[in-house]
Amino acid sequence: MRRIRRCGVNAVLVDCDDARDALELWRRLHAEPPDGVVEAVPGARTVLVVGRTDGPLLAALVRLPGLALDPIAEQPEVVIPVRYDGVDLEAVAGATGLTTAEVATRHGSAGYAVAFGGFVPGFAYLTGLDPALSVPRHDTPRPRVPRGSVAIAGVYTAVYPMETPGGWRIIGTTQLSLFDPGREPAALLQPGGRVRFERIG
Repeated sequence: MRRIRRCGVNAVLVDCDDARDALELWRRLHAEPPDGVVEAVPGARTVLVVGRTDGPLLAALVRLPGLALDPIAEQPEVVIPVRYDGVDLEAVAGATGLTTAEVATRHGSAGYAVAFGGFVPGFAYLTGLDPALSVPRHDTPRPRVPRGSVAIAGVYTAVYPMETPGGWRIIGTTQLSLFDPGREPAALLQPGGRVRFERIG
C-alpha cells in the first residue's frame, strides 16, 4: 500500500511497497506524466514527484488508478565489458568463502536491472546481485575510487562513472563510459534498464 507524503510546496514523496513497485510507478510517470507532473525521481523504495501544482492536488494525480500497472516497453540491454581485476577481489573471495574465479563467474553470470540512480551523475544502483556476493561497504571509504571501477556493496552492484570517493568493494574495471554530458541521455544506465557484465579478462 503506497503512502504519499508532502515534500515541500509542490512535491510529494511516495513510499512504495518495494523496489519493483517504485520502479513501475516511476516508469509510468516518466512515460506518460499526468498534467501537472514535472519530474519523477526513483529511489530504493520511494518516488519523489515534483509538480506545477500544490501538494494535495499532486498527491491526487499520483493516486490515479492503474498508474503503475500498464506495461512499458523494455529498454535495450546494456552490456558492460569488465576485467575482474579489482583491488578488493581477493578480500571479497575470502569474505564469501569463494575463489576469485567463482566471484567473477557469479557476478558476470547474473542479469541486472537499474533500480535507481544517485550519489554522482551516471551512478546506477543495480539489483540482481547473487546473494552469495553480498558484502558490506568498507568502514572507511577510499578518498579516490578510479573511474570505471566495478564494485559491490550489500545487495547492489554498480560502476563508478567518474573518479570519486567511495566505500564499495571493487572487484573489476571497465573502460565503458557510463556518463557523458555530450550524450543524450548523458547517463548510459537509466532506471528500469537491463544490464549484463561480460567478462573480458
